[in-house]
Amino acid sequence: MPSKKLFLLDAMALIYRAHFAFSKNPRINSKGFNTGAVLGFTNTLLDILRNQKPTHIGVAFDPPGPTFRHEEYAEYKAQRQETPEDIKLSIPIVKDLVKAFNIPVLEVQGFEADDVIGTMAKRAAKEDFEVFMMTPDKDYAQLVEEHVFLYKPAYMGNGVDILGIPEVLKKFDIANVDQVIDLLGLMGDASDNIPGIPGVGPKTAVKYLQKYGSVEGLLENTHELKGKAKEKVEANKELALLSKKLATICTTVPIEFNEKELEHNEPNKEKVGEIFDEMEFRTLKKRVFGEEASAPKTSTASNVNAQGQMDLFGGGSAASSPKKVAKKAVQPSLFDAPAAKEATVPQEKSRFELEKKNYHMIASKAERESLCQYLLKQKEVCFDTETTSLNPFQAQLCGISFAYNANEAYYVHIPDDAPELAQEVVDDFRAVFEAEEIVKIAQNIKYDMLVLRKYNLELKGPLFDTMIAHYLLSPEGKHGMDAMSEDYLNYTPISFKSLTGKEKDKAKDNLFLQVPVEKRVDYAAEDADITLQLKQFFTPQLQEGGVQPLMDELEMPLVRVLADMEANGVKVNTETLGELSDILGNESQQIEKRIYELAGKEFNIASPKQLGVILFEEMKLVEKPKKTKTGQYATGEEILSKLAREHEICALILEFRELNKLKSTYVDALPELIDAEGLIHTSYRQAVAATGRLSSTNPNLQNIPIRTSRGKEIRKAFVPRQEDHVILAVDYSQIELRIMAGFAKDAHMIEAFKNGEDIHRATAAKVFKVSPEEVDSDMRRKAKTANFGIIYGISAFGLAERLNIPRGEASSIIKAYFEEFPAVKTYMDKVVNDARESGYVETIMNRRRYLRDINSRNATVRGFAERNAINAPIQGSAADIIKKAMINIHDWMSQQELKSKMIMQVHDELVFDVHKEELELVKAQVIRMMQEAVPFEVPLEVEAGVGQNWLEAH
Repeated sequence: MPSKKLFLLDAMALIYRAHFAFSKNPRINSKGFNTGAVLGFTNTLLDILRNQKPTHIGVAFDPPGPTFRHEEYAEYKAQRQETPEDIKLSIPIVKDLVKAFNIPVLEVQGFEADDVIGTMAKRAAKEDFEVFMMTPDKDYAQLVEEHVFLYKPAYMGNGVDILGIPEVLKKFDIANVDQVIDLLGLMGDASDNIPGIPGVGPKTAVKYLQKYGSVEGLLENTHELKGKAKEKVEANKELALLSKKLATICTTVPIEFNEKELEHNEPNKEKVGEIFDEMEFRTLKKRVFGEEASAPKTSTASNVNAQGQMDLFGGGSAASSPKKVAKKAVQPSLFDAPAAKEATVPQEKSRFELEKKNYHMIASKAERESLCQYLLKQKEVCFDTETTSLNPFQAQLCGISFAYNANEAYYVHIPDDAPELAQEVVDDFRAVFEAEEIVKIAQNIKYDMLVLRKYNLELKGPLFDTMIAHYLLSPEGKHGMDAMSEDYLNYTPISFKSLTGKEKDKAKDNLFLQVPVEKRVDYAAEDADITLQLKQFFTPQLQEGGVQPLMDELEMPLVRVLADMEANGVKVNTETLGELSDILGNESQQIEKRIYELAGKEFNIASPKQLGVILFEEMKLVEKPKKTKTGQYATGEEILSKLAREHEICALILEFRELNKLKSTYVDALPELIDAEGLIHTSYRQAVAATGRLSSTNPNLQNIPIRTSRGKEIRKAFVPRQEDHVILAVDYSQIELRIMAGFAKDAHMIEAFKNGEDIHRATAAKVFKVSPEEVDSDMRRKAKTANFGIIYGISAFGLAERLNIPRGEASSIIKAYFEEFPAVKTYMDKVVNDARESGYVETIMNRRRYLRDINSRNATVRGFAERNAINAPIQGSAADIIKKAMINIHDWMSQQELKSKMIMQVHDELVFDVHKEELELVKAQVIRMMQEAVPFEVPLEVEAGVGQNWLEAH
């Protein structure tokens, strides 16, 4: 067994991986620099140093400029997008960081990192080294031998994968490691633009290698092949040999193997610290260097006694702190013993942990009354309910926690054997919950409101929801309390899973009751404490970000509206759903039979793998079918929709999929969600869509199909709850086009809307230069698609795809559109340019969408941001408008004490369960309030319908 352990890191692969791992939640420092790639790489490096304890280490980079492969094949990697700007800026910083760690940077002009690593690995293996090539790149598998391993780092929930010879042979289904190169030569590599033999995928390549051993072996025996397979191989012999050459990692790079330089040494702490400071990796710096933290400020709430300097593991005494963190005399450092087998690394701590926390259980009535008196003296109270279920309509209350000072919280316990005490506990704190002058703070406060309603309590006074506050500040971020605590308080809370062994969203009801009471106290009290501190952190940011009015005047009032709508529920007729289920099932069976007839055999239509074989190997519908990253034939909707124009089987497969989705997702699933009163209570979510749109779950009302006749039938099942009620549906008409016209101040479009003209016909007349009377249905269809496509920044290619017309014609339509509506083009250009300056766009009510990639040099990334810059203000304003209308309508209906109820919101539509005697009043007022929700130059028109079910009313 080799005594020395060498890790060789593929820097570019790891930097890319780190960058995209943080892409949905970018790490932007105060200078506006995206530190995600540097942070991710640093964490990976530290993980290797800490857990793998290499005796030797090196990091290989790709040098700028072409390599010997470009000389062999000019198109090598030619299709790759330009490197994202954030990565370009991060590379030199990562290099500096590697050097600061006193780790050699391995780089040779004209050769890629994998060539350098391959050369070093082969040489090291001969020098009594155990070598680990750290990269997610599968191509390195060709280098694996007895003492050389491919070390694929953990990613997206998958653990570390270490591949030796047996693992490589099994993974690629080959007889020897060298055949990895032949495999790549035969099937090519899309990421590097290595062509391979057209039409040869992984399975065919493996089949050839099993029979002929290598690319050369295959080419020497093409006489044994038949049909098109023979034609393809013989026609691409040179391409196959070239591809194998391009895929071969060079192991003779002119680079010195210096064992001494590769030794893992003590880093230059000063230089590493400077880079961490520049990147603002404050927490990482404390963890890595084990630096002493300043003592926390004295707090009357937590009675912390400042005693000079407190180390990273300091805090209150075990007796006074529920965390019971042991104090260490000397703070250890990651760098104290770089290669010692017993070296340990301190876990990341935060100021939150260093504070002495006082968490108390409140059990008796006297204690509850005393706590209530303290709470009534506060301006703000944070609370959190502990229940038996995530479904508020099924949940039973088993405890409430309160906090009003940081690091101090109280858990009011309800004994498991006395659930009837829940009402008494709620009543004991009724004065607090109903106090108009006290701000109520919670995380996802709508859930708590609905739970408390079961105990006849209405939450009154101002509300503050930390989830929604963060959503307004960072629409695309993670809004869960645990994630926010880690990001902003630098603290990982006690997890539900650590108490129960299950994730909260996957746990069975009543699981919390199995947790010992003493453990519930810290868990529940901490939730209230963290939420309070998050509120304190977010409040100034809401003001600085200009979204405090949006929080106070729109999103928080909307919480009450949504809670009422969820509680109201909607009546669903199970008989209608049962009939529709039978119809869909019969239709599906008939289509299934016809598909089998066309295919000539039976197969699993729902299996993409089997379907791909039928369509592209047996029926040969396409000469060069697309494949997925896993090597299977692509059989997605986009592919089949194009083929459906010429091949009946593809049209039938799409129809089969639609029928089965309707049946399984809606028709058969909806009855499972109906309560004892025949009602479905969906859950509206405010903090999901970055545009500001509402979404819903259990069921997802927003996704109930409306464009197909079968999909529309589902709406028949949504009915009034009583015979003397009807369904009223009121829908904004073309609201996004109206908003665009108003924002662009296009005189032609505004006039058309004010005159009540058919906007699509008016657009067609302009674009095709005919009179409105001469516009035919095809012209109107194209104009309608262009109208809505322009909002989303559609390209000529996209318009051509939607309309099934040549790209040249689509380009002409877009050109004519902008010529006739120049104000629209001016607006689009302005909003993009403004976004380049500010980094964000805003809606009519100042909701912000941050576009950090708006100035990216990567055309694809920048184009996506530009389309969002155009669309987000329009779609977001539509969301703002209907939310404002909902608040106004809700308030009016509450004041009037009507029997009618608002029961659903779906996109631009509001649905009401209306008492027949109130119909005319409600209809007129709803129309008026929707039209007048916000002042706007373009009239906001709505369409209203009434019926015995939602379909009739829509």
